[in-house]
Order: sequence, then C-alpha cells, then structure tokens
Amino acid sequence: MEGETPALELSSTRDWVLFTDESLVVINKPAGLRSVPDGYDPSLPHIRSVLEPFLGKLWMVHRLDKETSGLMVLARDADAHRELNRQFREHEPIKHYLAQVAPQPLWNKIIIEAPLKVNADRAHRTRVDFETGKPARTDFLVRRREENWAELDCTLHTGITHQIRAHLYHLGLGILGDPLYQPPQFKAASKPEVNRMMLHASELTFTHPKTGAVLQFSA
Repeated sequence: MEGETPALELSSTRDWVLFTDESLVVINKPAGLRSVPDGYDPSLPHIRSVLEPFLGKLWMVHRLDKETSGLMVLARDADAHRELNRQFREHEPIKHYLAQVAPQPLWNKIIIEAPLKVNADRAHRTRVDFETGKPARTDFLVRRREENWAELDCTLHTGITHQIRAHLYHLGLGILGDPLYQPPQFKAASKPEVNRMMLHASELTFTHPKTGAVLQFSA
C-alpha cells in the first residue's frame, strides 16, 4: 500500500520477539508497524494481528507511535494485563529512548519538567501548556555528537502522548525524520536525510506481574 514502510518484514516476526512466558511477551517493535489497528483501515498490520497467529491472544499494555521502534511488553492473560496496566499507570517502569536530533543542543544534560497538553493545536500535537497541561518530566543526556546532529538518551518519568517529541520541541530541537514536531531551529538547521523517525525505545525495566521479579531489557 502506498505510504507503508517497505522495510517492515512480517516474515521475520520471530526475530523481534525477545522474550515470552506464560504471562507476557516482550518485543522489539520495528518502525512502521502500528501498535493498534488503523482507524480508517483496520486490515493494515498491527502488533496483535502479526503476533497472535503464533502466540495466541494478547492484551496491549502501552503503545509506541507507528514510526517509533523499540521495546514493548504485552500481556498474555487478563491478570497479567491488569497488573502491568497498573505499573504503567503509576509510572513504575523505567523507560529509556534514543533520539537523534538537530540542531546541536547547547547542553550535555537537562531535566525538563513542563506540563503537556495533548491535541493542543490543529495538527493534533502535544504542546507545553503551563495552565492546563498534565505534569510531565523527561531527562535528556547527550550520548554522542556529530557534525550537524546529536544522539540523546531520553528517560521518561511520565507517559504523555508524544512526550519526548513535545519536550524536545519546547527546547528548540527536532528528531531527525519527524515531520510533525519541527521548531524553527530544526527547520533552519542543516541535518542528514533519513527515511524514518530516529526515535527508539532502547531500555525497559518493569516487574513481572506474577513472580515479582524485576525484568530489564535492552534493544
């Protein structure tokens, strides 16, 4: 279908299933795959439609944007779903992302505690709103610098839709390949051409819903 990500190879699905037991599944979602069914065309591939044929019924716990790759956990029964939902609702899991951004940030480390409002403008972007936004915190750390872009480690302490993208926008930075969150500084910067949004959920730590063991994954 026109506009679909050609790099998405559903035949290699088992390669991005990192862990599974009787309670949960952890995957390294490829960029281009939807977390949930498309509202206009439910027949397009999404996580459950791809995984359930060989893993059985799954329950969604959290989401990644279609363009974002990386770690996700899904539940395999209702009890596990209930407990994992509680953990994510109370912001207990530790979530790290890698983002490649432009222009170069003027800092090496920064903590942003700025409230966010979802669907704050006509483009349905999440924006900083100090009057009606929900509390949100993201920690940013520069991991590497290249000539005209930088790679950041992003630690989420809350789970607002598009939180990383909105906080970077507030800082005058944009993620490479992201057409939606482009502050003036990003539009004016020279930057490399990429064929996808350079945002990846790289680390995920949470508590097993049945055993209580702390599980840590990286991808």
